[in-house]
Amino acid sequence: MTATKTARRKPAAAVAAGEPAQPGFDFGSPQDIVCGVDEAGRGPLAGPVVAAAVILDPKRRIRGLDDSKALSAKKREALYEKIIERSLAYCVASASVEEIDTLNILHATMLAMRRAVEGLAIAPTLAKIDGNRCPVLPMRSEAIVGGDALVSCISAASILAKVTRDRMLLDLHQDFPMYGFNAHAGYGTPQHLAALFEHGPCEHHRRSFAPVREAQAKRGLRVTLPGDRPVRAQRALDDAFSDPAFSDPFGDKLAD
Repeated sequence: MTATKTARRKPAAAVAAGEPAQPGFDFGSPQDIVCGVDEAGRGPLAGPVVAAAVILDPKRRIRGLDDSKALSAKKREALYEKIIERSLAYCVASASVEEIDTLNILHATMLAMRRAVEGLAIAPTLAKIDGNRCPVLPMRSEAIVGGDALVSCISAASILAKVTRDRMLLDLHQDFPMYGFNAHAGYGTPQHLAALFEHGPCEHHRRSFAPVREAQAKRGLRVTLPGDRPVRAQRALDDAFSDPAFSDPFGDKLAD
């Protein structure tokens, strides 16, 4: 069973008039073991997409949980350690660049989420997923748009995924310093795009993403995807971000 819930604020006028607020849907029960699930890295041009699943311990509260994008790097790191220490169970998983290029970013994201949930040491009975769709899971799941800012276990998953992926890109920077992965985590910043066109893509770039194809084609290299499927770079760099690979399947901005 899957469901989607979007958080809505009651108009101020209605609240002032004394109109009772309509309660949101509740697909859980007091007996449920709930895990929160979120990802990091849909939009970047390089690196894996990372997902995390977290089951929080109701007896060990963690203050300050929020959408990882709303937190400073220092705050994320501090919360990361608390989540690892105090959670009943957690798992961080990923889908590789090759899987992204083979499956597309949406399906690779769903795969990473499923791996994270299935890797939990405790089997949840309900998975709460950030976004507007759920991966195929062996338990009930609920999609919550903006859940990383609304549901504490999803916030925790958001932080684990973000910190883990940022650390992975710092490691990549050690081997490929010319791209500046330590500064932009693989996103298509002007610095990254300039490096792509100067040096061409490395093995960690997503060749199914238009700017990477453009950079490789401009260097006179044949662009192929897994399975030896050729790809022609047909759009200018200015149009690259209209590519379907950059559309956000979760309805959020491409920022993790």
